[in-house]
Amino acid sequence: MEHTANAADITAAAATLRAGNLVAFPTETVYGLGADAANEDAIKKVFAAKGRPHDHPLIVHIANAAQLGDWASDIPPAAYTLAKKFWPGPLTLILKRAQGVSDFVTGGQDTVALRVPAHPLAQALLNAFGGGIVGPSANRFGHVSSTTAEHVRQEFGGAVDCILDGGACEVGIESTIVDLSGATPAMLRPGLITAAEIEMALGVALAAPGAQSPRAPGTMEKHYAPRTPVMLVEADLIDELARSFARQGKRVAVLARNARQPLIDKLTWIAAPDAVAGYAHDLYANLRLLDDAGCDVIIVEEPPLAMAWAAVRDRLGRAAAGAEEID
Repeated sequence: MEHTANAADITAAAATLRAGNLVAFPTETVYGLGADAANEDAIKKVFAAKGRPHDHPLIVHIANAAQLGDWASDIPPAAYTLAKKFWPGPLTLILKRAQGVSDFVTGGQDTVALRVPAHPLAQALLNAFGGGIVGPSANRFGHVSSTTAEHVRQEFGGAVDCILDGGACEVGIESTIVDLSGATPAMLRPGLITAAEIEMALGVALAAPGAQSPRAPGTMEKHYAPRTPVMLVEADLIDELARSFARQGKRVAVLARNARQPLIDKLTWIAAPDAVAGYAHDLYANLRLLDDAGCDVIIVEEPPLAMAWAAVRDRLGRAAAGAEEID
């Protein structure tokens, strides 16, 4: 992967973090809006820039598993098992917080979310900075995540002090989140690393989120959403629905897994990759393109039910929440 950011950029970004300011940085999943995880004033700037509720917890990015003890306590063996298997990589672990971890990081909970990102620029920044970096997705709260530096600039303009450009994110959707703070490991958010892979590594079945599960990033009912309403539709119903909206004078955008499109005026159609990895990689960029097309509705073909598509289904389901309100 080619990066436009260089060693001098990393040094400047680390200095920006030490000064209590914001740095947008690439990870293999999405771009993060970074601040010093030990500086409450800096963290408040993240919440202000994103318009994020203060009780919504943040993920702390660390350089390696050796730093787990700086942020977590009562760390179970399962955490080290998963860290050895999947870190650096797109997996977030929720553990009991260590003493001194800010409520602004944890959302006031007794748990903390931790991840070791794999992107070389994220690793370089973490090593140059020397501490933990909170890094929620670099976009306005609830909106489509940023997977390029240009997306970050579109979201924030000059409100971010430094943007490290690492090209397009390799994975394209947020990390898998596994809660290890309770008696049984639980999957709180699906990602590239599947539940089956986690279960195989741990040798136990994952529980579903329950009433006692910690709040986790990216799990609100409506999330990852464009400004334009999104509807999830079965593949064989897309043409009929698109024509119906067109007859109402509505401009229609479509994200489907094929290039065949009906002859409708002012139709914007994106043919997404057929394989899940390519689809996930392009998902947020495609949603942004369709959102910028000036349409009244975005129709998205429902993804397959196969387990490999669970994370994509999760993101699209949250993006489409409220679509029943479309006339």
